[in-house]
This record gives sequence, structure tokens and C-alpha cells, in this order.
Amino acid sequence: MSTTTQRRRELIVRTLIHDNEVSVGELANQLGVSPATVRRDLQTLHQQGLLARTHGGAAPIEQQMYESFPLDSSFEEQVRHEAEAKRRIGLAAAALVEDGDVVGLTPGTTTAQVARSIRQRSDITLLVTTVNVAMELSNRRDLTVFVPGGFLRPSWFSLVGDATVRAIQDFYLDKVFIGVNGVEPRMGLSSENHDEAAVNRALIVQARRRIVVADHTKLGVIAKAVFCPASEVHGLITDDQAPDEAIAPFTALGIEVIRA
Repeated sequence: MSTTTQRRRELIVRTLIHDNEVSVGELANQLGVSPATVRRDLQTLHQQGLLARTHGGAAPIEQQMYESFPLDSSFEEQVRHEAEAKRRIGLAAAALVEDGDVVGLTPGTTTAQVARSIRQRSDITLLVTTVNVAMELSNRRDLTVFVPGGFLRPSWFSLVGDATVRAIQDFYLDKVFIGVNGVEPRMGLSSENHDEAAVNRALIVQARRRIVVADHTKLGVIAKAVFCPASEVHGLITDDQAPDEAIAPFTALGIEVIRA
């Protein structure tokens, strides 16, 4: 495969992640190629498990994966909440992953977007504590995915408990991307579930670099279970709707902030 073809297909995938859907006509205009070329690219990417073909274009593969079973309404609501911002955050976070990295992902719809966005990297190992994300990545031959044991949290797909924590302790992580229900400069990172918070803490302890991924609605919020001081975090990736006054307390702590 030529470099031009590879770059074109990578751009198609990035556009799909950013926009959540693509059409053959729009891609042909954007890329300066024929619709027939785009259709061949989409078919190849579909065969590689990187997207789902639709009439006239493509959609993310995960949309079809969840059609066969009912989802908890609160989970569906969380998926839809600030969906566009989460896609941008996921792309910005994935850009920080380097060849050879061992990466941890806490549960969450934003960290799921990070996993979906990792492309064109070699020898990447992902430690994933949510079975739905592991299922989505099952066709990704470019990634090595480790899923720890544990108790499955009903309706939310995450693994929790002592067995999960013990499995995490066997890893040294280059980076961990941390999803939160709230992140507040004084109280730190927090979750709505205490069992999940314990797993998040275990991932953070094992990581050399700790990066929060949170849309602007999570900034300044304190949820039920605090699991990490903000001072232990190295980076925060949020969206461009985050106001300067919400960002300033984090930069004052020496945290690198990216607004995607």
C-alpha cells in the first residue's frame, strides 16, 4: 500500500471519529479523489474492522456493536452527553500516545473515545477495565489489549473488585487516561461509584504520566468518591468550551491543560 493511500485512509478514520459519520461525496471532495476510490477505501477499512459501512458512507463500528442488546438509559445518556467534545478530546489524547507505550484507561465514555482514536502507532499495549471497549478493540490487530479479571458492574461494563486491582498491579504504565465524574482543584478527581474509584486509583499508582480527559461540564464538580488529588495529575484534556476561570486553578498547580 502506498504512503498516499495509507494517509488518505488515516484521514478518513480521523474524520469519522471527529464527525461521527462520513459520506462518500463529502470525502471525495475533501480528499480530491473519485467517489470510487473512497468506496474502495471504506470497504477496506470496513474489512479491517475500523468502521461500519452505511448507505452512502460510513459510521463508527461501535454503533452497530450495541444494537443487539438493550442499554441502561443512564449509560445511553452519558454516551450522548457532550459527544462531539468527547470525540475531540479522544483525538487530542490519542496524539500523546507514542510507539511502545503501555497505556491504562479508566472506565468512561471519554476514555472509550481515546481508545478508538489511537492510530498509526506500533507495539501499543492497552490495559482496559471495561469489557465494551475491549470488545470494540477485538478486531484491532495493531493493538495488544489486556483485560483484568473482576466483577462486572451491571449495565456499565466496568470491572471492579480486588481481583481487578491485583491484576493492574502487575503492570507499569507509561500513561493513564483518566475519566472522571468530576475534577476540582482542591478536592481532586472523583467518581460516582466507590468500587470504580478504587480501580481508577490503582491505575493511577502504576502510571508514570497521568492525564485527565474531561469535558468542560466536569470541571469544578465533586462526585461521591474522591480517588486522586489534582496535584498528582500531569495533564488535563478538556474541550474548547472550558472558560479561562475554570482552567486557571489547574494551570496554577502545574498541570498542562489542552483545550481540544
